[in-house]
Amino acid sequence: MSEQSIKSITIVGGGSSGWMTAAYLNELYNSKSHKIDITLIESKDIGILGVGEATVHSIRYFFAAMGINEQELMRETQATYKSGIMFRNWMKPTESGDTHEYFHPFEQQQLGSNIDIATAWLLSDRNKQERYDEGVCLSSHTIKHALSPKLPNSTGYKAPTPYGYHLDATQMARFLKTKCTAAGVKHVEATVTDISVVNGNIDTVHTEKGDFSADVFIDCTGFKGLLINKVSSNNWESFEEALPCNKAVAIQRKLPANKTPNPYTVATALSNGWVWQIDLANRQGTGYVYDGNRLTKKEAEEELKSFLGDESEFIKTTHIDMQIGRRKEFWVGNCICVGLSGGFIEPLESTGLHLINLGARLLSTHLTGTQVPLSVKDSYNRLMRHAYDDLKQFIVLHYCLTDRDDSEFWVQARKSVEHCPELIEKLALWRNKPCEFADIGSAGTSCFTDENYRYILYGMGHAPKLNIEYDYSEHEAVFDELQNRIKRLIGSVMTHEDALKRINS
Repeated sequence: MSEQSIKSITIVGGGSSGWMTAAYLNELYNSKSHKIDITLIESKDIGILGVGEATVHSIRYFFAAMGINEQELMRETQATYKSGIMFRNWMKPTESGDTHEYFHPFEQQQLGSNIDIATAWLLSDRNKQERYDEGVCLSSHTIKHALSPKLPNSTGYKAPTPYGYHLDATQMARFLKTKCTAAGVKHVEATVTDISVVNGNIDTVHTEKGDFSADVFIDCTGFKGLLINKVSSNNWESFEEALPCNKAVAIQRKLPANKTPNPYTVATALSNGWVWQIDLANRQGTGYVYDGNRLTKKEAEEELKSFLGDESEFIKTTHIDMQIGRRKEFWVGNCICVGLSGGFIEPLESTGLHLINLGARLLSTHLTGTQVPLSVKDSYNRLMRHAYDDLKQFIVLHYCLTDRDDSEFWVQARKSVEHCPELIEKLALWRNKPCEFADIGSAGTSCFTDENYRYILYGMGHAPKLNIEYDYSEHEAVFDELQNRIKRLIGSVMTHEDALKRINS
């Protein structure tokens, strides 16, 4: 081991970010033989935010890479399957007076030869008979029948269609803590009292249980940013002008009697923000993400409870002040911030755990020693900035396409695109051509591709007018094949109820 080899890493803060990072780094460095001492310090006096969590589908790869049994993971975290997000009330009611809704799944079927299925859907005027998601994917149809993504013989992390999870974030942190400590991660339950900085690097973290030095410190202390704020100043870029929802009230409630958990998240727009509904195996997690400059905490809680209904049995209510934005530099000196300490964007697309995974995973290629060149740190910072900026643009897309004008919040939401100049150009472009991969300019850390953009664009009525000659019979064959795939899948996968019973059997 050279003098520049990393010998010790100290993570400050537990929760999802701390324990996911510990799990990843311990698997990376110590799975074959012990190379690096990894210590995680967390305070029993500081609670984890953990109000409940939905994920994107790629989080499966993290848990699989950690060697975690999927059935055990889901059982220990009260998890259910997630096939996508149903968006409701983000537009004015339909012509028939129904609540507007569209679905954002994790897949689009790759059908069509000369023209892909998305463009074929546009050319065939199928919007008169179905939603865009219904015309190009399978998951929109499985959820109508309360089906899981799993076949009876599906192995861990495998299924005919991609899926994520609804899980209890607090229980997930406990589960990972058990796995990590058993695998050699040192766990210290203590409260940080001071931090010593020498020449721009953290030298020592002081606690009531002793002092801790390390080659590298990772800040997982949430919105406080306890470590990163010690080694940097003027290191925050706010996104609140574009995304003004800066508060949330989260409520846990019992699932209604005889209700099977939905295999999808629901995001319903209210007067000054939106409500998430995430069904776990044992309860439902809900929350109202809202603009704190327009509603008081009391008003937001009352509106949420009114939406949920008088018959609800509430378990716990939590009010959360959110910092919307990101660090300008995620890695300063020997300190790297991961999770909420690095940034936060409202959880409309369930990206919280994805950003933690990304922040930890990039360390495998960037944390190359104790004397990391500035160019490598710059690369890490650039990639993380891009991830947050790209996500900001994607979330703004959901707001700026609304036609709602029933409150000042929604009138202003339509103007949110003014804070994303590149998106303004793209929206003008997408009025005259299909959204395609080349338009997005993905840089590897993007979570969302052109497929995802199309679900939002076309789901909210921002579709191009095309004048392209096409073969009607060829298009019909494409949609006939989609229907065949739908029928085969519906007849093959387990119900969500049966899939959950199998997990807990």
